[in-house]
Amino acid sequence: MILQDFYDGKAFDAYDFFGAHMENGRIVFRTYAPNAKKINVIGDFNGWQGEMMIQEDRSGVFTFVSDKAKFGSLYKYQITYSDGNVVDHCDPYGFGMELRPANASVVTDLSGFQWHDSSWLEKRTRNFNSPMSIYEVHLGSWHTNPNNENGWYTYSEIADRLISYVKERGFTHIEFMPLSEHPADESWGYQNTGFYSPTSRYGKAKELMELVDRCHMNGIGVIMDFVPVHFAIDGYGLNYYDGSYLYSLPNNDVGNSEWGTLNFNHSRREVACFLQSCANYWLKEYHFDGIRMDAISRAIYWRGDPNRGINENAVSFMSKMNAGLHALHPTAMLIAEDSTSFIKVTASTEYGGLGFDYKWDLGWMNDTLEYFKVPPAYRPDHYYQLIFSMEYFFSEHFILSFSHDEVVHGKAAIAQKMWGDYDKKFPQLRALYMYMFAHPGKKLNFMGNEIAQFREWDEKREQDWDILKYPVHDSFCRYFTDLNKIYTGYPALHRDEFNDNNFRWLESYAREKSVYIFETGMGNKKIISAFNFSDNDYPEYSFDASGNRKITELISSDYDYYSGSTHRGEERISIIYSQKENYSRITVHLPPFTGIMYLSEE
Repeated sequence: MILQDFYDGKAFDAYDFFGAHMENGRIVFRTYAPNAKKINVIGDFNGWQGEMMIQEDRSGVFTFVSDKAKFGSLYKYQITYSDGNVVDHCDPYGFGMELRPANASVVTDLSGFQWHDSSWLEKRTRNFNSPMSIYEVHLGSWHTNPNNENGWYTYSEIADRLISYVKERGFTHIEFMPLSEHPADESWGYQNTGFYSPTSRYGKAKELMELVDRCHMNGIGVIMDFVPVHFAIDGYGLNYYDGSYLYSLPNNDVGNSEWGTLNFNHSRREVACFLQSCANYWLKEYHFDGIRMDAISRAIYWRGDPNRGINENAVSFMSKMNAGLHALHPTAMLIAEDSTSFIKVTASTEYGGLGFDYKWDLGWMNDTLEYFKVPPAYRPDHYYQLIFSMEYFFSEHFILSFSHDEVVHGKAAIAQKMWGDYDKKFPQLRALYMYMFAHPGKKLNFMGNEIAQFREWDEKREQDWDILKYPVHDSFCRYFTDLNKIYTGYPALHRDEFNDNNFRWLESYAREKSVYIFETGMGNKKIISAFNFSDNDYPEYSFDASGNRKITELISSDYDYYSGSTHRGEERISIIYSQKENYSRITVHLPPFTGIMYLSEE
């Protein structure tokens, strides 16, 4: 790293300089603390007795070279503030940490791992014209380990089971909730103390590298959840690191977040380097295929509130960071979790955008789930709630997400949100998921969605895998898998999906019947998706499509082997072609609460 680049906010490799590194056979410790009066390194290699770090020419950079420290050594920085207070801190740039509640940093060797994914990385793209069905995972509660007192598998131990499951279900990517070190299990990793440290709950750095490597060797992409907006308030972390507001905003009105954390001061160039170097670190050192950035709305607007105005410094930081990351990793994806209507989130920075590749479509998620909570008799009043998503869809590159946030804190699991009693929920749930997979946009589902789990997620418990012994859950899991495979197997469902020529409404005025029909794709092979979200049966429902069509039913959410009532092979389709008008009159059967996909060939 060039130190001046750090001061100027341009460095993306600050972790190569700061932290604990082996240099010429000795461990060199460096930390940036410009307002500290004095700093000692304490660790198990010196009996936790302080050895003084040296600051050169008021640079703010303190250095200590140890002949005794080695890889695996524990250490902290004992920082004396200007007011005389002495506080022990973990290393902001530390590559490893102890298991909570202990909080020392660990001298960690990142070198020497033998990667096997060069072929994957050479072929990797940002998936604009490829299918992307993401399985969001909280690693500690996907499956629990009966032989571990905390219930955790290591990164290495869980790899085979997770990879096999994801491949079997037809997902293309895994997105891990934050794997950086955090003190509270209940924060799920979103309140960090060790931004550069893979959480020791599941093992060590090279075990995480092994997990990513094995995913790549099996054709699975891996996305890392990253938190660039706020950090944990714990006193041994970034909070008041050198006795000043080095990392956080000094104004409590905007410095304190709604989660009880502290907001980063993105206007400080050293903070910008800390964060953008961290994003680069996960992409470069661990070969992640993408970074999903949490709580971006809280960076765009002060405290996420448009009425407070745009946080220009944070917006500028994100734009510059994303441009730099794309230059370093042209095929890695940058994904924003953003609930605002701020424009150009996924536009290139060259054209005044924030430079993200994708944005979660939280508007689609909210509108869709609210619709399915409504009793069928009242759904005509909400008909245009589902039409609305296509009014703005082509303004950004969207991911349709049913994430962990939608299945916790009293919100109910996705299956439980459906209107009606237990038996009525399942046909609606199947129709909902076909709507999701047919609708343009990449897909993301939290673990448990694919088995129609009814219990809200709890980070202390594994998923309710035993429900698969019940036929209705087992058949739903089969159905979800088949949807994934159709989505990935038919280009009309994902290729050119961000081109507005790719989508056409065929029925968007059937308010009283709660029927929606649309067509996706370009060229000779398209997909027609028809939905009846009412509790009425429509034996002969007719609609028009341009050209002379051959229609083949691909999948119905009402097939009996998905616990529906329609036998495969009993499709009712009639087509009358008008050569003069050059359109086809298509008539199909739409049972209650059903979605059907058709292959349409001209």
